[in-house]
Amino acid sequence: MQTFKQQWFANTRSDLLAGLVVALALIPEAIAFSIIAGVDPKVGLYASFCIAAVTAFMGGRPGMISAATAAMALLMVTLVRDHGLEYLLAATILTGVLQIVAGWIRLGVLMQFVSRSVITGFVNALAILIFLAQLPELTGVSWHVYAMTAAGLSIIYLFPYLTKAIPSPLVAIVVLTALSLVLNIDVRTVGDLGELPDSLPIFLLPDIPLTLETLLIIFPTAATLALVGLLESLLTASIVDDLTDTNSDKNRECVGQGSANIVAGLFGGMAGCAMIGQSVINIKSGGRGRLSTLSAGVFLIILLVLAGDWVAQIPMAALVAVMIMVSIGTMNWQSIVDLKHHPKSSSMVMLATVAVTVSTHDLAKGVITGVLLSGLFFAQKVGRFMVVKSAAEEDGRKRRYRVSGQVFFASADRFIAQFDFREVIETVQIDVTRAHFWDITAISALDKVVLKFRREGTEVEVIGLNEASATLVDKFGMHDKEDALDLAGGH
Repeated sequence: MQTFKQQWFANTRSDLLAGLVVALALIPEAIAFSIIAGVDPKVGLYASFCIAAVTAFMGGRPGMISAATAAMALLMVTLVRDHGLEYLLAATILTGVLQIVAGWIRLGVLMQFVSRSVITGFVNALAILIFLAQLPELTGVSWHVYAMTAAGLSIIYLFPYLTKAIPSPLVAIVVLTALSLVLNIDVRTVGDLGELPDSLPIFLLPDIPLTLETLLIIFPTAATLALVGLLESLLTASIVDDLTDTNSDKNRECVGQGSANIVAGLFGGMAGCAMIGQSVINIKSGGRGRLSTLSAGVFLIILLVLAGDWVAQIPMAALVAVMIMVSIGTMNWQSIVDLKHHPKSSSMVMLATVAVTVSTHDLAKGVITGVLLSGLFFAQKVGRFMVVKSAAEEDGRKRRYRVSGQVFFASADRFIAQFDFREVIETVQIDVTRAHFWDITAISALDKVVLKFRREGTEVEVIGLNEASATLVDKFGMHDKEDALDLAGGH
């Protein structure tokens, strides 16, 4: 009960105000993402309402905002073009099912394999993409737009010095909207993006044949949406964890995102996921609990249904100012300074993640690139720590090799290269007390060393195998088996 109160009502006033700011910022984005996907604006708006409302209860990260996103919208284009909206709704429901299954099998633990460098690169890339997304609104426009954007940024950054009781982005939106209406300034507004819905979403099942052919049509899109959605959501959850100094339940988040997408598909919405930009707006505006996420969704639908005419009058310049604030606040500026001090491999991972994400506008490709590079550099680094020292004993008739470090696929060749097979010697002792053999490549390397010595007529003794390494040798090794030389030759 204490946890429930903490997550829902510990920050009520700030959560409600933050939710209102997020709702206002969500409207133009949801419309834009609907246009990208090739569907009616209400599809993205209904999705944003449903996803925000459901994740408030079901999600594993309080204070995080989930809704329709650009990354997901881009993946829907082909399906919508070739088969229509009904198939998209079915794919959205299937996306949710796959994400729930991912949560049940605890795929959230995969986040532990995403390095800090990748997360930093992901954050910086998103900051750049958020800023670039505002440029069309600042290109080929009158000076009024620039003036209003500058005024909006001034309010956002200066108003907190007067009071922090009201989120400064909300003040900026209200003030600039009022100025636009009073002075009758001719600038682009939210209403210019598309027609806003004036009714609540209704429950409906996709009007498609329930056949294997249908499943084969929607499954590839649904699987991709599920993967990208979970990737972005889990990364965003980790970022919000850092911003708020709290932890989140990643597996619960998978289930929550899946449940939200199922509800969205049943109420005429497209699939979505967590939004780093809106989450940052929420956190910067004081939102911390689940109430901020729920209020964002509820305020969104209230504004559309009851105050759609007023919302349509909001100048895009005001929202551009808010998103530029988000871009500046999202960017990890310290990471630029740290490039001089951090290891080159970590810096390369971060920069590669940024470069791939920004160039492709695909968050999944950027993160996967970063994870692969992190794994490669880690394997290379750990592999270098493997050392083999040798010393002659018994008047040169025996040589003892002492192995230290980790022997696996990345260090196996270096391990073999440390032994002198041409040395004329009676006995070789390989002491692996301070070593660990991780995989079958390492066991194969040990086999090669032992069998090569035996072919030269040298007696070989392996000592010091720890329990885990000995188990691998028993299962996959050849040198300790009878007729090992014959087996190796036949193999």
